[in-house]
Amino acid sequence: MDNQKNTHKILIVDDDQDDRDFLIDALLEIDPDIVINELADGISLMNSLLENSEKIPDIIFLDINMPGKSGLQCLKEIKMHNGNLKNVRVIMLSTSSDPSDIETAHELGASYYAVKPNSLGTMRSFLEKIINMDWNIQSPYQFRLI
Repeated sequence: MDNQKNTHKILIVDDDQDDRDFLIDALLEIDPDIVINELADGISLMNSLLENSEKIPDIIFLDINMPGKSGLQCLKEIKMHNGNLKNVRVIMLSTSSDPSDIETAHELGASYYAVKPNSLGTMRSFLEKIINMDWNIQSPYQFRLI
């Protein structure tokens, strides 16, 4: 994007490789220079964040339903952590539209909750909004089913 001031650092955490690839493809269409890392489970996420606390991503896209440690468990640990980690923007991106999952994510401090779109165009529109959002003026908790 021509109006980007700096390159975003994105971390995608999802146990489904196809979902990660879909998200990566859409992000790279928006900004080919974006820095993207990916992990397949919550245990790897927490290990990575705690081992590299000085290299916190700008945004974590986090699935809820994963083996080992769920996205909601990870969100809780992230937001309970002292230091910069608790301030990272966590976007819950899940197939679940269960109101209790949405409410729990909100209570645990997610920045945004969205149901995974199934078309590239819808995913790209959603991601453009997230990437370009001014988090200083935007309400910190947006929960939408897209």
